[in-house]
Amino acid sequence: MSYLERDSLGMYDTSSGKGPGPELMGADTLLGEDVYNRQDESLGDVKEIMIDMRSGKVAYAVLSFGGFLGIGEKLFAVPWSALMLDTVNKRFVLDVDGEKLEQAPGFDPDHWPDMADQTWRTTVDEYYSTSTQGHDLPR
Repeated sequence: MSYLERDSLGMYDTSSGKGPGPELMGADTLLGEDVYNRQDESLGDVKEIMIDMRSGKVAYAVLSFGGFLGIGEKLFAVPWSALMLDTVNKRFVLDVDGEKLEQAPGFDPDHWPDMADQTWRTTVDEYYSTSTQGHDLPR
């Protein structure tokens, strides 16, 4: 479902030429947003947005991939900087193929990793070739 359909506050109604538009968006409107790759394959959807409370920046989007009706579902923390907003198709784009995502460091919904752990963060950032440099948590 597109963020425009979840816009209960009308903040993305651009008919008046006002509103935050796609440059600044409410986090709640992004939950459930579809994620595709550049080959137009569905990679799942955004389940959660993780904010680094020390820096105030979004650190990760937690994606759901695989499974059926939540059974066998695997979650993946994807660095926020690895996602691009596709405003034409109203979805996110992640530049990985489905096979690479299947091999990514993931977790099941009942056993979340310690995302504040620097070793874990480095592993995820290296996998997606991103960097959290500048907003790492203290060790």
